[in-house]
Amino acid sequence: MAAVTQTQVDQVIQQYPIPRMGKLLKEWSMTNEIAIDGGHVHVAIDLGFPVASIRQQMSQSLVELISKLPGVESVDVDIRWHIAGNARGNSSVSLASVKNVIAVASGKGGVGKSTTSVNLALALSREGAKVGLLDADIYGPSQQLMLGIEEGKRPEQQGQEYLLPIRAHGLQTMSMGYLVTEKTPMVWRGPMASGALAQMLNQTLWGELDYLIIDMPPGTGDIQLTLSQKAAVAGAVIVTTPQDIALLDAQKGIEMFSKVQVPVLGVVENMAIHHCSQCGHREHVFGEGGGQRIAEDYQVPLLGSLPLALEIREQTDAGLPSVVAQPDSEVAALFGDIARHMAAELSLRNARQQDVVPQIVIKND
Repeated sequence: MAAVTQTQVDQVIQQYPIPRMGKLLKEWSMTNEIAIDGGHVHVAIDLGFPVASIRQQMSQSLVELISKLPGVESVDVDIRWHIAGNARGNSSVSLASVKNVIAVASGKGGVGKSTTSVNLALALSREGAKVGLLDADIYGPSQQLMLGIEEGKRPEQQGQEYLLPIRAHGLQTMSMGYLVTEKTPMVWRGPMASGALAQMLNQTLWGELDYLIIDMPPGTGDIQLTLSQKAAVAGAVIVTTPQDIALLDAQKGIEMFSKVQVPVLGVVENMAIHHCSQCGHREHVFGEGGGQRIAEDYQVPLLGSLPLALEIREQTDAGLPSVVAQPDSEVAALFGDIARHMAAELSLRNARQQDVVPQIVIKND
């Protein structure tokens, strides 16, 4: 029997479709290492984004596929990841340990941006990343409620200058909701709100983070401009619903990030379809295909579509977002898909910025 070759193994790896991502491994893999010793094949795959929830499935599938090659007696596959930082980096002391700052934004309110932000952060954490969440909606902070942080909980101080983030469900978090009471209205002009955001960004001692998700307020005003000036934002995610009025505002959000030179990593279409829990009828309440159209118009990925589901609202209101309330549900899986897709897109952009070309290292021991 002929011995298996490195080329044969590499072809199997490159043509493997990553579960739930719809793309081949060759499109996302940073480095593949192949070592052949007689009939034993060792494969190490390094990705630029975390895949903890699907790593075992990927390894088993690749072992089965490679085992079918002639001359293969045994196979082991090791899937790892290294999350690189954005090349521009952040110079402030508080953000120095944050690899990637990601803004989650929408052109208008009411599209589920905050719900998407918290579940996206939790999904990234579940995939194996170190994640922080900053609630940048100064006038209407909601992450304290969504994360189940009791009213009156205040961040601890370090020295006279810095605040320590509050930990919730494995995330490092900060919000104006931690600094005021639920009944305190923020009757501030734009510059005051912008100053509050700058303080939370630069006076929170974030620990080592792969991603800092920023839940932006709706619109394209002072807060958005302040963020682009005060932090090196690695990318933005636009949340929209399918109806035309929401899409018009989403376009403004994409255009705004383009003007401040922040790349848009993709679009999330929320409330895309309603599935009746009583009769099973499926209906596109707010229209169909809007997220796909805007993604195509601006040549950015549609990261995923989420349903209009009562349990998503109930879970966030109860302080247990879907990803932690029902981690094995289809909704949690959808948030996981979006998180991996977004992180993968960011990894490619970071690699291009750093002139890192995907490579294959082949060893024949």
